[in-house]
Amino acid sequence: MQDFRGKKITVVGLAKSGVGAANLLHSLGAAVTVTDSKPESELAAQAARLSPGVMKALGSHPDVLFTGADLIVISPGVPLTAPPLVKAAAAGVEITGELELSYLLSGSPFIAITGTNGKSTTTTLVGLMLEAAGMKAYVGGNLGNALTDEPERLKGQDFIVAEVSSFQLETIKTFRPRVSALLNVTQDHMDRYPGMAEYADAKARVFMNQSGDDVHVANFDDAPTMALAAKAACRVARFSRKSALSFGVFVRDGNMVSTMGSGETVVLPISDIRIKGAHNVENALAAAAITLAAGAPADAVAKVLREFPGLEHRMEFVRELDGVTWYNDSKGTNVGAVEKSLEGFDQPIILIAGGLDKHSDFSPLVPLLRERVKKLILIGKAADDMYAALSGATDTVKLGYDMDEAVRLARASASPGDVVMLSPACASFDMFRNFEDRGRQFKEMVNRL
Repeated sequence: MQDFRGKKITVVGLAKSGVGAANLLHSLGAAVTVTDSKPESELAAQAARLSPGVMKALGSHPDVLFTGADLIVISPGVPLTAPPLVKAAAAGVEITGELELSYLLSGSPFIAITGTNGKSTTTTLVGLMLEAAGMKAYVGGNLGNALTDEPERLKGQDFIVAEVSSFQLETIKTFRPRVSALLNVTQDHMDRYPGMAEYADAKARVFMNQSGDDVHVANFDDAPTMALAAKAACRVARFSRKSALSFGVFVRDGNMVSTMGSGETVVLPISDIRIKGAHNVENALAAAAITLAAGAPADAVAKVLREFPGLEHRMEFVRELDGVTWYNDSKGTNVGAVEKSLEGFDQPIILIAGGLDKHSDFSPLVPLLRERVKKLILIGKAADDMYAALSGATDTVKLGYDMDEAVRLARASASPGDVVMLSPACASFDMFRNFEDRGRQFKEMVNRL
């Protein structure tokens, strides 16, 4: 464990991970100051969670907190290109993030799961599978609970199962998971990265310190992921919906099959997996490969896959009304996620999309819109750009900033046997607090119909 006593540490960003990191470092004897560009009036709830003795500099970023610090800990949403951090780096100040910090303070091995889509479902499945195998597992990270929020949970576990984002991986130095996974790489966060290569390289940092008997799990059906996995210096296990594998988990003759032990093992029939859709088959395969690499038996994997109902806001069934089925996929915040969601249905779809654009290219949606979407209803700040890119593919309507009107129009447009799906392909912050707020408001509106 690193000694932080007496160190001057600046924590940048007062989100969940910032609060957790500040309190943890203060408990370890550091002189901690948190700074955020937002004024204290907008951060009252977060500031109230800070331990007494943690100093605050809110509403600005004083240079001395950066160039005069012994260590700077940044929240994932803070880019390394921010001017105060550039100044600090030039002054030789070490900059790190919550993921590296939790690793340095942990006494337990890590499983780290990243990818553009499917991270939260896969991470949750792995935690449940390890528990079904009788192992002690703490699940945390980017899926909601900061790893530093409960530092006592970082010790005494068989595994810490962490969902990690490209933003978190940018600041790791020594972080070395026992098992890592890169589920897929599709366009996202182009408002943060110069291009896809830089985004993919950030994801690939998940295995940069692995070697020897460590295991990296890669998606055999995703060419960018496999190109990155070729750089791994550890064993690589694969998962695939389409191909048999010598070391991995795959689908054959309607069954999930593992070759990660001695010989082949049929884990369960694919039809037994409770969560439906092609993307969830991939998530199930990935979770199985990760869990088997961690030493759990196949029967624990099968048990969880038969029982797990899925996560909120991820292709979540809302209700059936007059023969029309409604789904909340508010976590579909990028084009790749929406593609996977559309592929999961054979019925005609009415799609509600739009929000805050992340400099995305929406054109990959065109073939699926033509094939499967009966009506496209666009809302939010990106509606104009999406209309320009997609309106030729299907019947398309722009509604501005009114989710309630979108729901009413979807109902009026739907026939028995249709599916209505909220899957925005955009962030939520133009109209909602976050994707959870967007999904819950959508469900409330649907349930009022």
